[in-house]
Amino acid sequence: MMDIGKEIKQRRVKLGLTQEELAARTELSKGFISQLERNLTSPSIATLVDILEALGTDLSSFFAEQAEEKIVFKAEDMFVKEEVDEGRTVCWLVPNAQKNALEPIMITLEEGGESFEDEPHEGEEFGYVISGNVTLVLGDNKYKVKHGDSFCFKPNCMHKLINSGKRPAKVIWVSTPPSF
Repeated sequence: MMDIGKEIKQRRVKLGLTQEELAARTELSKGFISQLERNLTSPSIATLVDILEALGTDLSSFFAEQAEEKIVFKAEDMFVKEEVDEGRTVCWLVPNAQKNALEPIMITLEEGGESFEDEPHEGEEFGYVISGNVTLVLGDNKYKVKHGDSFCFKPNCMHKLINSGKRPAKVIWVSTPPSF
């Protein structure tokens, strides 16, 4: 839950304003600002709008900035897509990662399974083979990547992974910008 008083104080201090200066800008008393910052009183919406305006922001920005960024993702947060015909299962490790700078997935390829073939794009791609062996296809080149190995490349040509082994392969694959 947001601590409005604390957030207002932090913003005021960051701007180098005293409680008196903020009070003067908002036509409120220094005592009210002090009580507000210590959560001893609550402002009306109109008063909060005035205070935030004096602090260089508005209601929507103030509350949007305070939305807590999720750091840890659990198994139930992840989205899994099984594509049996292609011999692959894709697990998006960070939900809604398309809005981030990078997008991590875990892809499981059954024997003979292939990842989707990706078009050339800006950015970089990184992968780590958790289990099994895969072939990384970059344009006309093929690279064997075994359990415990990693790969990193600039995706300036068509690329995909193929499981040419006899057992399932599991790979953590990170693309920037998001493309999965």
